[in-house]
Amino acid sequence: MNEPYDPSAFPPLAVTVDLVLMTVKDGRLAALLQRRGEPPHDGDWALPGGFVGVDESLDDAAQRILVQKAGLTEAWLEQLYSFGDPGRDPRMRIITIAYFALLPADRLADALNDRDDLMLAPVGPGAALPPLAFDHGDILDHAVTRLRGKLDYAPVAFALLPPRFTLRALQDVHEAILATTLNKPAFRRRMIDKGWIEGTGEREAGGAFRPAELYRVSMQGRNPAAD
Repeated sequence: MNEPYDPSAFPPLAVTVDLVLMTVKDGRLAALLQRRGEPPHDGDWALPGGFVGVDESLDDAAQRILVQKAGLTEAWLEQLYSFGDPGRDPRMRIITIAYFALLPADRLADALNDRDDLMLAPVGPGAALPPLAFDHGDILDHAVTRLRGKLDYAPVAFALLPPRFTLRALQDVHEAILATTLNKPAFRRRMIDKGWIEGTGEREAGGAFRPAELYRVSMQGRNPAAD
């Protein structure tokens, strides 16, 4: 005979969503951070996040937090990983689901201008990140590693570019994410061979030298979440 369910026999447990919103700013990979306004870690920097409602899906919670914390109404969000170390939060047992997004820097400009509790912090080698609340440093490291690992097999970098872009701009984005310099001819040949981009027949305006050709994402390259 089964014993009756006793909720008091289970410790309290909550679920949160944390967002890793990354962009390229001034040639560096950067992540959006928010200063916490309440304990624990009051005044420390953290990834934008919040608790998942009882009747709310994880994806809905991520979209709600995107609006509330970053002022963005829409963005491509990919579920990154779950983090559940029992001691990660001093309040209670809290499991967080991290979501990951790439956004052009201008998409974040309004939120950064309107609020003083948000900042873009460079990440990667040589970056001087402030101390982060909870295990958000580990979450951010995991996201950067995931992003770098996807660059060669999924067309994620195009989320950081305008609809028409030069090969130089595409290489700049890859170099910022990888924090290294790439061989120009080899990089361009690889991008074209993958079939992710196609020429537009147009050239960029201005410049003292021959204007560079403009490219766009091909149909084959339009799935940034491809595995």
